[in-house]
Parts: sequence; C-alpha cells; structure tokens
Amino acid sequence: MGKFSKKKDGGTPAISTASLPDIVFMLLFFFMVATVMRESGEKKLIVKMPSADQVKKIEKKGLVAFINIGEPIKKYQAKYGSEPRIQIEDAFASATDVGPYVLKFKASKRDEEKPLIITSIKADENVGMGIISDVKEELRKVNALKVNYSTNKGSVLKNFEK
Repeated sequence: MGKFSKKKDGGTPAISTASLPDIVFMLLFFFMVATVMRESGEKKLIVKMPSADQVKKIEKKGLVAFINIGEPIKKYQAKYGSEPRIQIEDAFASATDVGPYVLKFKASKRDEEKPLIITSIKADENVGMGIISDVKEELRKVNALKVNYSTNKGSVLKNFEK
C-alpha cells in the first residue's frame, strides 16, 4: 500500500499589492479635485489698487504677508465708519497690530525662508499716505524692510486723467 501524507497548511496567502498604486492615485486625484485652496479670508475692505506700467510678479506667494488698506464695505460701515482701515488676514486691525502680525508670520516660516519674506501692502488708490506711513513705520520697528505695493498692470497716466 502506498503511503499518503497530509498536505501541510502553508498559512494564509500573501496579500496582492498589484492594485495599491491605482488606489493611491485615485485618492490623490480625489483630494486634488475636492480641495479648495484658500487664497485669503473674507474681504472686508474696498481696495481698488492703482495702476502701474512696470510691475513684477512675486514668485513665492507663500512668503508674502498681505496687509490690506481701504474703506470698509457697506456691511461694516455702520460699525467702523467709512474712513480707511487696515485688514490683516480676516480681521480689522490698527497700525500697532502690523508689527506683531509680521513677527508671527516670520516665526511660522523656516529659517532659510525668513530673509525672503516680503510684506505686501494692498492699498486703495484713494487712501491717504498717513495710514500707509503708519504701517511702514511699524514695519521698520520689526525690521521688515522688504515692502511691496500691490498694483494692477496698466498705464500710470490713467490715474492722473481723472
């Protein structure tokens, strides 16, 4: 008589990872499509930027601290009036809040990026230089000397023809 041996149990088979890259790329594609990039918060000011004929686009916008200066929109005029105001991120601010904001912004960046940080002032074309000078003075106090004025590309003469 022949000898029969029982087949030994080899354990569980290995999980196939052949479809794993497909699943990863599907998830990546889903999140790329479903994610909305937040450029900035709620606009609380009316900012009609002046025109300039020689403009330069900033390459790394992640290294730019934006400060908006302009008249509050109608929704906020009852509370804040119609005088020009400063908006930092999503809130109204005073000129004395500019320094701490820039320092906090710098602290959130890596050491090699800190010298490349630019403060961009987006001011309405009808705002007086008093409030802009106050902001620039606060920037000097915290040694934020790279300042950019945001403008629209166009003819400078258009501003003087009014």
